[in-house]
Amino acid sequence: MKKKITKKEAEKQVEEFFHNIHEKSSKDVKKIKRLAMSYNIKLGEKRKLFCKECFTPYKEPSVRIKNDFITITCDKCEHKNRWKFEGELDLSSMTHEEDECEC
Repeated sequence: MKKKITKKEAEKQVEEFFHNIHEKSSKDVKKIKRLAMSYNIKLGEKRKLFCKECFTPYKEPSVRIKNDFITITCDKCEHKNRWKFEGELDLSSMTHEEDECEC
């Protein structure tokens, strides 16, 4: 018989899992997703860290932003995951002071 854990312990396991998701396999992602579903734990933004089709964590995915949608192409199975883009892009880190032109 399996040992029952509380919802708080399950939430803690899910949080610890997603801190180093890049070292995990698709089998591990399936297990933690099943754990979250059984305890009714919302993954929220964490579900965007792995492919919906093959459950492998994204390592170097292809990311496209077009018409308020983010499209991420999985590098393993080539499945395209799309999400509505809400918010603004922070381009302040990309600008350089010496590149400013006062034309």
